[in-house]
Amino acid sequence: MHKKTQDMPSLIYKGRFFIALLSAALLLLSGCKKNTQEVQRNLAQEYFDANVINKDIVVHLATDNGNDLTAQYNGYVFKLIKNTYLDGPLQATIGGVTYTGTWACNDDYGKLTIHLPAVPSPFVFLTREWRFTKKTVPIMELAPWGTTDPIVLHMQRL
Repeated sequence: MHKKTQDMPSLIYKGRFFIALLSAALLLLSGCKKNTQEVQRNLAQEYFDANVINKDIVVHLATDNGNDLTAQYNGYVFKLIKNTYLDGPLQATIGGVTYTGTWACNDDYGKLTIHLPAVPSPFVFLTREWRFTKKTVPIMELAPWGTTDPIVLHMQRL
């Protein structure tokens, strides 16, 4: 019994050391996850700023349930203007006439919301929440947010 009581301080010390080591590891891992998410968000923001904001963009492909709508957008040039990194005005220009709407992104740049006036009528198709399915430049591919409807929008940076 005397031997067990002598080993007790050693066991308590080892237990405290293990708990401290485990706590430090958990803090480190949770901090890395947050930093990784923040780094990914910053990279997405930089990519969007460098490749999309204030750039001339045209509709490369637009389909709605298999119907090709691309020709409706011939001559239109779109530009997402920066208010903040997540929103701003949107300009659609054709033949010297400019229409103004708005755009907004969520904080991971996976969702793009476009709002344009209902006239001219091709803007009705564009006015919705989109999700990026591919963000490569010069062509960015989008599909409707929150649905699997066979609707496709490809925007090409000029």
